[in-house]
Amino acid sequence: MPPSDSKAGRPDQPNAPSRFNEEKSAYTVRGSDQPDLEAGVDAIRTVWKTLPTRPGVYRMHDSGGEVLYVGKARSLKSRVVNYTQWAQLPARLQRMVSQTRSMTIVTTQSEAEALLLEAQLIKRYRPPYNVLLRDDKSFPYILLRQDHAFPRIQKHRGARKAKGQYYGPFASAGSVGRTLNALQKMFLLRSCTDSFFNNRSRPCLLYQIHRCSAPCVGRISEENYAELVGDAESFLAGKSTGVQKKLGEQMEKAAENLDFEMAALYRDRLKALTFIQGSQAISAQGLSDADIFALASKGGQVCIQAFFIRAGQNWGHRSFFPRHVKDVPEEEVLASFLAQFYEEVPPSRQLLLDRELAESELFCEALSERAGFKISIAVPQRGDRRRLVEQAERNAVEALDRKLAEGASQTRLLAEVAELFDLEGPPERIEVYDNSHIQGTNALGAMVVAGPEGFRKNAYRKFNIKRKETAPGDDFAMMREVLERRFARSQKEDPDREGGGKFAEWPDLVLIDGGKGQVSAAMEALEELGIEDVPLVGVAKGPHHGREGREIFHMPDGRELTLPPNAPAMFYLQRLRDEAHRFAIGAHRQKRSKAMGTSPLDEVPGIGPARKRALLMHFGTARAVKSASLADLKRAPGINDSVAQTVYDFFHAR
Repeated sequence: MPPSDSKAGRPDQPNAPSRFNEEKSAYTVRGSDQPDLEAGVDAIRTVWKTLPTRPGVYRMHDSGGEVLYVGKARSLKSRVVNYTQWAQLPARLQRMVSQTRSMTIVTTQSEAEALLLEAQLIKRYRPPYNVLLRDDKSFPYILLRQDHAFPRIQKHRGARKAKGQYYGPFASAGSVGRTLNALQKMFLLRSCTDSFFNNRSRPCLLYQIHRCSAPCVGRISEENYAELVGDAESFLAGKSTGVQKKLGEQMEKAAENLDFEMAALYRDRLKALTFIQGSQAISAQGLSDADIFALASKGGQVCIQAFFIRAGQNWGHRSFFPRHVKDVPEEEVLASFLAQFYEEVPPSRQLLLDRELAESELFCEALSERAGFKISIAVPQRGDRRRLVEQAERNAVEALDRKLAEGASQTRLLAEVAELFDLEGPPERIEVYDNSHIQGTNALGAMVVAGPEGFRKNAYRKFNIKRKETAPGDDFAMMREVLERRFARSQKEDPDREGGGKFAEWPDLVLIDGGKGQVSAAMEALEELGIEDVPLVGVAKGPHHGREGREIFHMPDGRELTLPPNAPAMFYLQRLRDEAHRFAIGAHRQKRSKAMGTSPLDEVPGIGPARKRALLMHFGTARAVKSASLADLKRAPGINDSVAQTVYDFFHAR
């Protein structure tokens, strides 16, 4: 049976029926859950006896079933047996074996497929003994849509479902924004949505400032607009010289015809083209598409610098800081990083690295299979390409130095916070809480999390205020509800505070945006749950509303602390409070915006979109429907007697 072309049939999908055979070997060692090297070796040896010599992927599990490590092998039997020879393993892998109690095996048809599956499973399970790509956010692209007579150019993130040409990846949203601005000046392509386009009766401001050709109101024909689109495609494909020559000829022709306004327009487009060429210029001749990576390590941390070259243009660079890299060889860190990186990002045809990979040919084979075209890996030794790699190396070293300096500064700040609030040690996890509402409507609570590495945005949480006993606008009751729900969940998921679960991590410090009343409400919530060992502090603005940095810190025992306006710890705590406020306000705005699109008719049982539309068309507003009599409801078109009775009873129930 041939492999499927669907996602389920791809070689990196664990459930692909025609490509993989997953054999779950749930050999759980009974007894103590404490690390035990002998028990771990026995569990691995038991699984090893059943393994084939085929290529595949293996997962190590602890006693609770959590994934500890994901690895791939050309021969599963030959690879896994190495873990039973514990004396030859480094300390990191010895710790992993001591926690292993079972394994899961997935066989593949080739080692290249195993490499792809390994990267996919690492990103899914994020095991503690694998090198992890920390910054795995999607990269921005430029999308030139092709589903409209007048194609739109826009920034795009996420799944590439829309029909059109995608150009990227770009290193950051700023890189995309600068390129889009230049493209609008050069090619006058529209960036508005289809609904905005269809409802225009006169040109918008972008036409007035020469960033759009106003196809929405017929200021340009479909044929001429298609020519602009073709020029944009040529430029994005690296053929900027031809576009530049064409614009120059059009400018000269307009000047000869004494059409100086049009000549000035072509001049401005040429200026934009020159600007973008200068800002994206690179010094490597003949280098069309390439991704450049260089690694720097220091103090147990690693930085990998990535440069993106597409169509001969530099589309930005980004620094990555993988996790779990201590005692891992640098070549292994880079290889694991690249495998996870290209799990989401389409690879270029050429990768330029600062060092050799142990399995370079295998990596090329796997990436080529996924991309559908041949990919090569090179380590330049001389010339322009070597200078590009050296530039990436310098950027990696500088970014790592900045990271380490920031980390040292952060460590000092956390030590000052611990001393200020009499904590046992520098806090590893700080949770900050704030509420947001407008006169009690669309109320919610927000939690932001910070630690030694900075803000942990993937740990942020929103709490919709939904208890009936919480009166609208009662900030104290809202704070009580938020903390009760948060810590009740932690007690349920992780009563022994060992880790595991969405709210398993317990904070070393809780900051409340508020004064004595908020602190009292928070203390009541924790006391009702029997929690007495979580440090809690309220942060309130001083008599001048914080303009002088005179925040007052309210302690649970009634003490009030202040810091000098220029104290570093003061700035740090203000930043935490401001981030919680920003997150709460943003979440509230989203909720309010969503609520504005709802109608009281949405809550009436048995009223679908068609009947809702019929009622609104007949009465004009939802308020008019709500106050209508039963006889008036029955006269609405498309509304029978039973539906009219349902609507009337819903709004007039006693």
